Amino acid sequence: MRESLSEAPLAQLASLAGLSVETLNSRCFCISLDDEALRTALESNLGRPELYRLLRERCPYLFAAQPVFVAPAQLQRMAAVIAAIEAVVALPAYRERVLARAPAIARHDPGARGVFFGYDFHVTETGFGLIEINSNAGGAMLNALLARAQRACCPALERLLPPARQAEALEQAIIAMFREEWTLAGQSRPLRSIAIVDQAPEQQYLYPEFLLFQQLFQRHGLQAVISDPGDLQLRDGQLWHGEQAIDLVYNRLTDFALQAPELGTLRQAYLDGAVLLTPHPRAHALYADKHNLALLGDARELQRLGVPPATCALLQAAIPATEAVGPGNAERLWRQRKQLFFKPCAGYGSRAAYRGDKLTQRVWQEILAGDYVAQALVLPGQRALSEAAPALKYDLRAYVYQGQVQWLAARLYQGQTTNFRTPGGGFAPVYPGAAEGCS
Repeated sequence: MRESLSEAPLAQLASLAGLSVETLNSRCFCISLDDEALRTALESNLGRPELYRLLRERCPYLFAAQPVFVAPAQLQRMAAVIAAIEAVVALPAYRERVLARAPAIARHDPGARGVFFGYDFHVTETGFGLIEINSNAGGAMLNALLARAQRACCPALERLLPPARQAEALEQAIIAMFREEWTLAGQSRPLRSIAIVDQAPEQQYLYPEFLLFQQLFQRHGLQAVISDPGDLQLRDGQLWHGEQAIDLVYNRLTDFALQAPELGTLRQAYLDGAVLLTPHPRAHALYADKHNLALLGDARELQRLGVPPATCALLQAAIPATEAVGPGNAERLWRQRKQLFFKPCAGYGSRAAYRGDKLTQRVWQEILAGDYVAQALVLPGQRALSEAAPALKYDLRAYVYQGQVQWLAARLYQGQTTNFRTPGGGFAPVYPGAAEGCS
């Protein structure tokens, strides 16, 4: 059996500078999740000993056993694609086009940009694709925690590990982002209170992250509660949670247009300006509706909107061909299904998304009856956890605010889509390149 990189003598590490990213992802086991460091980060650094138990009981596959290596050139390309999309979204012609088909509530502009955009990519040394954009990407606080819990097997690789100050810098950026949202909404007084809102929040898989956010807000002098939307009241022109007036709602709901009857109070407070909601329906319509991928990847349509040719070419090369599914193309898409991935336009978390080669006729009829797009299949990268175990797939998520990448994470999984149900899978740190990794 070949020697794994984790078994290579320290003296040999200097000779590994030329290894490819694929080789590192298949053979380098030098860096791993340090479970004791994770416990320490929660119990000592963050003062939440009960969170370690909650994470391990409820979310045993939330943090991956190994990091992912990505070529620096691909990281630069990701940043260029994100900047290009932000430039397109800023165009009045694009906004008019997209908002014309969006729910009416998306035309309400609260001024704020929306927190935690997530740009999800499939990236290998030879393949690249922006597979979707999310308007309320979860996991940022979990990745800050993960950065505090990495271990290298030898001093030569310790410099790859993110220092604690990087996690602290992300947390500072998160606080600054929420305060910037408050300012963009036209508020002059300081932000005082935040409600983290989701339906039945204690039952949500990522409830531990809600607790991490609550503590982060409180450490920075903000009143913070975790709330079901049904526990909110609108009175005297202000949104309330019990006796706590709420300035800002950090929206973790997946009803992006606030259409459910139980969201009526929150919807009215948002439209009345009685609370700042972020992310909001407008942000989802402009970025995350999957119909937008068909437009953003179509060079001819972008040129009609006034997008420069170089930007059109960049996006067409980066975004897999995407089209809405309908009666006119159903027969062709069924024939081509093995090269396609089907996604609901308002979907989230990979729910009701299907690889075409796995489709049954029953599911195909559901797709035809729903609002779906078909996207050309871009294979994900692969990361081995050991010499013996099968490699896991991974995607890359860039957390973005105002066009700037705040953090980059990978998600390791088995199956059709990311699922946080795979042993050894979950969120993983991302390290750039080969030469930097083992020299």
